[in-house]
Amino acid sequence: MQDNTSPNNAIAKRGDGPDPVDIHVGGRLRLRRNLIGMSQEQLGKALGLTFQQIQKYERGANRMGASRLHQMAELLRVPIAWFFDELPVAAPRQGFAAAKQEPLEGAPAAEDTEILHRRETLDLIRAYYSITDPKQRRKVFELIKSMSDGAE
Repeated sequence: MQDNTSPNNAIAKRGDGPDPVDIHVGGRLRLRRNLIGMSQEQLGKALGLTFQQIQKYERGANRMGASRLHQMAELLRVPIAWFFDELPVAAPRQGFAAAKQEPLEGAPAAEDTEILHRRETLDLIRAYYSITDPKQRRKVFELIKSMSDGAE
């Protein structure tokens, strides 16, 4: 008879896919890598990994340990906490009391944060920050802001 209580068997039977936190951290990794214009291959090479390993981290299929997350943060020039920014409030895990929490007032809806991961958004942010003159960059910002206010 097979022992269904062993940790390995429990993991194999889970079958519910990657943990949502791992998926979120991987998405933030992909976002930052794209924002600085780095390929998966370049990031992998800098870390001594293959691009396939980077892909798995970005999908959340592989979990990042603390030391790997620290390496990523240093290489991508962000604080470790950056990977957890905008982490959606998930349903409590089994064994914890049900949370009676209201959404944070003014926080964007989950659908609204998807816009940050679009290629067009990333290209716009890169182009904006490539304007070296702060006064010109501010003028571009004010122009876009005035155009969006007029459209509403």
